[in-house]
Amino acid sequence: MADYQLYCFGESGNAYKAALMLELCELDWEPRFVDFFNGETRTPDYRKNVNEMGEAPVLVHGGKKLSQSGVILDYLAEQSRKFGPKSDDERREIFRWMLFDNHKLTSSIASLRYLVTLMKGGETPITEYLRGRALAALKIVDGHLAQQPFIVGKRATIADFSLCGYLFYGDELPFDLNSFANVQNWLDQIRNLKGWKHPYDLMPRKP
Repeated sequence: MADYQLYCFGESGNAYKAALMLELCELDWEPRFVDFFNGETRTPDYRKNVNEMGEAPVLVHGGKKLSQSGVILDYLAEQSRKFGPKSDDERREIFRWMLFDNHKLTSSIASLRYLVTLMKGGETPITEYLRGRALAALKIVDGHLAQQPFIVGKRATIADFSLCGYLFYGDELPFDLNSFANVQNWLDQIRNLKGWKHPYDLMPRKP
């Protein structure tokens, strides 16, 4: 058994954040497929034995069981001593952007992609609202990245892996990233990190 087990599924950008971090840190890990689309996270067994919140990802390591991608990223940065803060000011800046991501970027992109691409529910006032919210958040990130190559200065941190989680799904995104040149350059910088892999190359997906 690997040192780390990650409850995940390939379609989850939140799970990808954790999987990418594990891979980039060259940690000994293995995925444990979560059959999200057939309701596994809603079962009493999953909520009792894996995550009471009924969500993925969940990281298991040395008797610890951690959920929420931001918590997992922070834990892995401590364990690997890679991609974490080097000062108190950096720690606060990293968490500032991770909280922004969870509240503004990932929350809107994940819901929009799920409704339009995965569930094929078509366009509605809800998807219109979510798209506007996602594009507004991307505009903020794009403007920030005009000043520096990564979210917190000149090196990649867990803030980058949090924000990029859903942006590597290409044609599955129901909006165009081409108008965000700085975001595109930033994603290329992340792709060039040693060990980078696409979400579907790291995690199993539904048949």
